Amino acid sequence: MQKKLGEGASGVIHQAKWDRGSADEVEVAVKLFKGEMTSDGLPHCEKTACIRAGSHPNLIAVHGKVVAHPEGSTGLIMALVAPEFGNLAGPPSLESCTRDIYADGIQFSLRSALNIAHGIASAATQLHANGIMHGDLYAHNILHDGLGNCLLGDFGAASFYSRQDEPQAIAMQRVEVRAFGCLLEELLDRCAASGEDEEIRKSLMRLHGNCVQVETAARPLFAEILPLLAAERGKLDGGADR
Repeated sequence: MQKKLGEGASGVIHQAKWDRGSADEVEVAVKLFKGEMTSDGLPHCEKTACIRAGSHPNLIAVHGKVVAHPEGSTGLIMALVAPEFGNLAGPPSLESCTRDIYADGIQFSLRSALNIAHGIASAATQLHANGIMHGDLYAHNILHDGLGNCLLGDFGAASFYSRQDEPQAIAMQRVEVRAFGCLLEELLDRCAASGEDEEIRKSLMRLHGNCVQVETAARPLFAEILPLLAAERGKLDGGADR
């Protein structure tokens, strides 16, 4: 175990070296959970969700579980995220209520904002296909590198639903779609699109409106959102980052 990288409601993350019996040690991140119950939920649910989620470019890879810890702690061994990645925003405050706190003056190019939205929607599509609700899909649980590359993390509030019960599964998914709609609005509010990109911005604002509408049953699913975002990304292909 090496330096502390961060701490959340469910556990503490350290940088570590993993001796896998080979000549080279592997640099990893180790998350040790704080107890059998946290303010987010059950560590067992978080571990299960991380492993069941599977491999995805916008999820932090999980290598395995911590076993036989000398102090009886449980945890996960995960890929070490590159140092250029940082939190997209901070958690809500009493003043902001339910909205995350972004750094003063932060701005995103339209391409970066769209790439973040697409990456998170893609990760959520895979989670929902595996019957997993992230449960806390907000900017403070997203890492980004300033160029639009992003990772969705912290599964402390994750839960599961049966895909066999289709009406309930779809209803659950659409609850999380609303959270994505809030994220999309926050990104667009901090995105200074040029005049030639205004149509793309308007399209994304319409998508935001559809995601957060009061009538839950009318909200799109992530499987429908993803191709819409891909189409808008396609309109920017071949142009400068703006």
